[in-house]
Amino acid sequence: MTSDDLLFLAKNVSKSFGGLVALDKVTVAVPEGALTLMIGPNGSGKTTFLQVACGVLKPDNGALLFAGRNVTGLPPYARFRLGIVTTFQIPRLFPSLSVLENVLLAAQKVRESPLSLLSSRKGERDLVERAFEVLKLLSLDRVWDKPARALSGGQMKLLELARALVSEPKLLLLDEPLAGVNPALAGEIMQFLSKVRREKGVAMLLVEHRLDIALKHADYVYVLHHGRVISEGSPETVVEDPLVAKAYLGE
Repeated sequence: MTSDDLLFLAKNVSKSFGGLVALDKVTVAVPEGALTLMIGPNGSGKTTFLQVACGVLKPDNGALLFAGRNVTGLPPYARFRLGIVTTFQIPRLFPSLSVLENVLLAAQKVRESPLSLLSSRKGERDLVERAFEVLKLLSLDRVWDKPARALSGGQMKLLELARALVSEPKLLLLDEPLAGVNPALAGEIMQFLSKVRREKGVAMLLVEHRLDIALKHADYVYVLHHGRVISEGSPETVVEDPLVAKAYLGE
């Protein structure tokens, strides 16, 4: 991998809360169009890392580079404008609005002016077409007119993903998108993520506990334990690493 292949690089990132070290010189690289998986036992620092990556938390030390630009000091909205978009473990939807309306609201992204988008019929039409394209990609076009509260838990996860995709991200940060869904649906969600990566070229950094499902779709894996990267490599390499087994089994 060369530096030209990298979309996102966190280099020697550290973060502490009082006397608790949450991240200790963590280095993570996400290539263009890759699905990078971050795993580790509870409390290993995974969610803290995502919060640092999207700008919710500021690192104590280290640097964050995105598309060759230093974004370490940029707030979340500025990173969003550059194409760093995060989803959340609990779907943040508008329950009374339709599936389409939820996506349309997300389409009025920070880096564009809603007034410029909606000032003409063409702007409205383009907005709806972009929303339907994303809904079709995730097989939500069949329920476009249903209120969000009528969706299943898995469909809500997909709708949150649709709301992120309509903002045309370059890098998606996903925090446990498979949490709370049955194995069959979890597998479908991972297939949708792979489809998005393949058809849209979106790079992804995914934090997930459902290793039996997520590892099948990952290009590269980082394992965090006590705030440090203890192993990295292909899914096969990481699974066979004794340090990883020790971290999970507590031996």
